[in-house]
Amino acid sequence: MADFLAQYSAFVGLAIILLVFVAFALERYPPEVVACGGAVAFLLCGYLEAEEMTSVFSNPAPITIAAMFVLSGTLIRTGVLDAAAGWLLTRVTRRPVMVLSTTAAGVIVASAFINNTPVVIVLIPIAGEIARTLKIAETKLLMPLSFLTILGGTCSMIGTSTNLLVDGVARGQGLEAFSIFEIAPVGIVTALVGLSYLALIGWRFLPSRDGIGSKLSESNGDGYFTEVVVRDGANAIGKPLGEVGALSSRGIRAVAIRRGTETLRRDISDTVLQKADRIVLFATAEEILTLRASDGFRIARSQPQRPGEERVVVEATVAPHRRGIGRGALELTGLSGTGTSVLGVLRHRHVPGPSLQEIRLRPADRLLLEGPPEAIARISDENDLVGINVSRARRFRREKAPLAIGALMAVVLVSAFGLTTIQTAAFVAIAAILLLKVIDADEAWRTIRGDLLILIFAMLAIGTGMEKAGTAQMIVDAITPLIENAPYLVVLLVVYALSSLLTEIITNNAVAVIVTPIAVALGVKLGIDPRGLVVAVMFGASASFATPIGYQTNTLVYAAGNYRFTDFVKVGLPMNIIVGIATSFAIYFYYGS
Repeated sequence: MADFLAQYSAFVGLAIILLVFVAFALERYPPEVVACGGAVAFLLCGYLEAEEMTSVFSNPAPITIAAMFVLSGTLIRTGVLDAAAGWLLTRVTRRPVMVLSTTAAGVIVASAFINNTPVVIVLIPIAGEIARTLKIAETKLLMPLSFLTILGGTCSMIGTSTNLLVDGVARGQGLEAFSIFEIAPVGIVTALVGLSYLALIGWRFLPSRDGIGSKLSESNGDGYFTEVVVRDGANAIGKPLGEVGALSSRGIRAVAIRRGTETLRRDISDTVLQKADRIVLFATAEEILTLRASDGFRIARSQPQRPGEERVVVEATVAPHRRGIGRGALELTGLSGTGTSVLGVLRHRHVPGPSLQEIRLRPADRLLLEGPPEAIARISDENDLVGINVSRARRFRREKAPLAIGALMAVVLVSAFGLTTIQTAAFVAIAAILLLKVIDADEAWRTIRGDLLILIFAMLAIGTGMEKAGTAQMIVDAITPLIENAPYLVVLLVVYALSSLLTEIITNNAVAVIVTPIAVALGVKLGIDPRGLVVAVMFGASASFATPIGYQTNTLVYAAGNYRFTDFVKVGLPMNIIVGIATSFAIYFYYGS
C-alpha cells in the first residue's frame, strides 16, 4: 500500500482534491469539516508531515483576516454603519436616484476596506425599507447589493479574505507581498464594468417578487416597547424631538410624548421637549441600552445599579401558563426591591399598551430585563418566564465612532505608504481600540469567524499536501501543452475562468488555496511573470455571481430576497463573462505581457 501511495502520489492527491470538491458541492457537511477531512487524508497518506500541517498556522493571511473582522465589528459596535444607513433612509423619498447612486458607490467603497458580510447584513433591511418607499420589489435591490460588495472587495487587499489568502499563499511560493492598493487599478475597472452591467442590462433580468427579508427583519415587530424620561439638564430640553440625535437613530421610532396627564401623538417630531417628558417609543435592545447609559435620559421605572452589584441583561418570554399572564409588566411577582428593571416589552406585530406601566402581559410577550442574575432567576421562575437568554445586545458607543474610523484609516494609510505590513498595522489598531475601550474584548473575539479560520488553515494544509504529492505539478504539466504557445491574455483568461468556475461550485477560499500554487507554477513553466496570473486567481475566486452558494453574501440575499437559483444564473452568468473578460484585459495591460 505504501509503495502504491508513493508511486501514484500525484493521482492519489488529485483524487483527494476531487473528493473534497464533491463534498463541498454536496453540502452534506460544513465546509470547514470537509477541509479538515481533506487535510487529514493527505496526512494519513504520508504526503503531509505533522510539522508541515502545523506550519500553516504561521501563515499571516488567516490572522490578518481575523484582525479585519474585528475592525469591521468595531464599525458596527460604534454605530457607524447604522448611522450611514439611517442617513440614506432619510433622503430616499426626496432624491431616490441620487440615494441609489450614492448607496451603490458607498457599498463599493465600504467593501474595499471592511469585510463585506457585515455590510450586507446591515443593509438587507435597509434595502427592504428603500424598496417599500420607492414601491419596487426587494428583489430588484438585494442581489445587486451582494454583487456590489463583491466588486468593492476586489479594490484593495483587505476588501475580502480571498485577496489576503491568495497573497499569503503566493508569498509561500516565493512571490513578493502585494501592497494594499496594488490591485486597485484592476479592481476599479472591474467595479465600473460590473456596475455598468447591472445599471444597463442586469436589472432587466432581476425578478419582481416579494422578498422575505423585510419579514425576517420584522420578526421583532417594531422592536421593544418602552419609555424614556428626559432628565433635568438634558441637552434635548428645548429641542424638537426630531432634532435630538439620540432619539433619531434608525433603531428608534417614537410614537407619543406623555407630559403630565396629557399624551401627545400628532406631529411629535416637531414637539419641543421639556424636563420630565416621557417619550413612548419602540427601539432595538441595543438602542435601549444606549439610552439607558446616556446622561440625558433614563428608562422609565428602571432601577439604579447598586455599588459593587453585578447586573446582566436578559431576554425572556412569557409562557402560555396562568402565572404572569394578565399581570402588569412592572408588577411581576418578586420584582419589587430586587434592583431588577423591565426595560422593554416586545409583542409581535402589536402595540402592547399605551405605556410601559399599563401593559398587561400575554403569552409569547418578550421581556428585556436588567438586574442581578440571582434576582432575575427567581423572578423568571415565579412568573413562568421561559427562553431566558443573556442578551447579546450591547449599547452603541457612538462617542467612540471617530476612534473606530481613525483606526481603520490608520491601517489603510500605514499599509499604503509601506511603513509596515497589513497584519502588523491591523494588530496595532486592535490593541488601540481595546485599550481605548472602543469595543470590549469579548465583543471583539465574537466578531471573528472561527469556522472561516479553521477552513482556511485546513485548506492551507491541503495546498501543501497537494504540492508535496506532486498533484499541482501534474496539473501544470497537463495544462501547459494546451496553452504554451498561447498569448499572455489567453493564459490569463484560462486561469481566471478556472478560478471563477470553481468558486461557483465550492467556497472561494478553497479555490484561492488550490489554484494559486498552480498559477505560480504555470507562470514559471511558461516563462511569464506569475504575478498577473495570481491576480487573476484573486479576482476569479471572488467573481461569484452565477450561483447563490459560491459566496456568502450571495447566500445571505438568496434567503432574504426569496430568490430562485435560476435568478442568479440569469443575472450572474452574463456578468461573470463580461466582468471576467474586462478584468483579464485590465490585468493584461496593467501587468504587461
